[in-house]
Amino acid sequence: MPLLTRTVLLLSAILFSSTAWANCECGYTVNGTLYTDLTETDFLHIKNINESGWLPQSYIVNRETARGPYGKDASPKQVTTNPLKSRYDWAGNGIHGGDAGLQITVSNPGKGGVIPMGEMGTNRTDMLFGSFRAAIKLTGQKGTCGAFFWYLNDTQEIDMEFLSSQFNETSNPVNLVLQSQASVDAGFDAGDTNAFQSHQLPFDPSEAFNEYRFDWFSDRVDFYANGVFLKSMTGDGVPQDPGHLMLSQWSNGDPNWSGGPPTKDAIMTVSYVKGYFNSSEPKRQEDWQKRCEDVNAPNATCEVPEITAPPRNNATAKTYFFSQEKNMTVNQTISGGNPNTIASGALSIHASIQ
Repeated sequence: MPLLTRTVLLLSAILFSSTAWANCECGYTVNGTLYTDLTETDFLHIKNINESGWLPQSYIVNRETARGPYGKDASPKQVTTNPLKSRYDWAGNGIHGGDAGLQITVSNPGKGGVIPMGEMGTNRTDMLFGSFRAAIKLTGQKGTCGAFFWYLNDTQEIDMEFLSSQFNETSNPVNLVLQSQASVDAGFDAGDTNAFQSHQLPFDPSEAFNEYRFDWFSDRVDFYANGVFLKSMTGDGVPQDPGHLMLSQWSNGDPNWSGGPPTKDAIMTVSYVKGYFNSSEPKRQEDWQKRCEDVNAPNATCEVPEITAPPRNNATAKTYFFSQEKNMTVNQTISGGNPNTIASGALSIHASIQ
């Protein structure tokens, strides 16, 4: 059989199979709520940060803008990948030593007036309501603020923030925040609004990986840790416009918040981030309408599995990724992941014809 004919038949078979037997074509459900789109990043197995779907931030602000004794210097060199040595493992040290995953570092500024820090944001900025979760091990070095958050601007922001100076034998809080116009009016201090709570956790966030999550609805935001509900926030601070996910660790030396700067490198490590959300982009909405013929059809929607234990060892850290299964992410934007698996949809077609 001529090579061209075989290639055409192979492409036809791949395209037909991914269309005929695709699952989740109508989206993903979390506690009965349907979301059309997903983003999943497995930082345990990514070597090239440019393939992660995330963009390291680069900026410098002075101490006045940073609102502390020091300015902040966000640099891509403070955000590094440290994948596991084996693609078959899901926990352990990375190829550069230390915890495997995405490492976000805050360094001591020495005699400088700005503190080196790291920050990442998703390439996609069309996230409008959804369920977002990240597995993170916070630093044990005092003097930083580590954060997993959704962001549009200073008046529309959902934060889970961790102050390393607050971690001790009797206190391990996560600070839950909705940044709003009210917090801006209060001098960028959400503590003076009703959209702030410091919630004690039953574990030390700096000792191991734990999953932190927030579910964002039009009228409230629900916060979780390791699948356990923490708090629901409502009111005018709930964002109503699309934005994107962020990961950050920083310090401005403010003794009333981040503290610091740390005396040596403070590393926050992220093993994964997952988001199931609705897109504000008309093209993405059109794509969903085309692929979702019947939302009630068998396997047309897929329930997002919840973790049953903190993601801390080879057994529990191997959490579920739709993007690492066949035919469960057709027409979705997928980046990165475990090279031992192949995502479905456009990426699987690309891989099959190389």
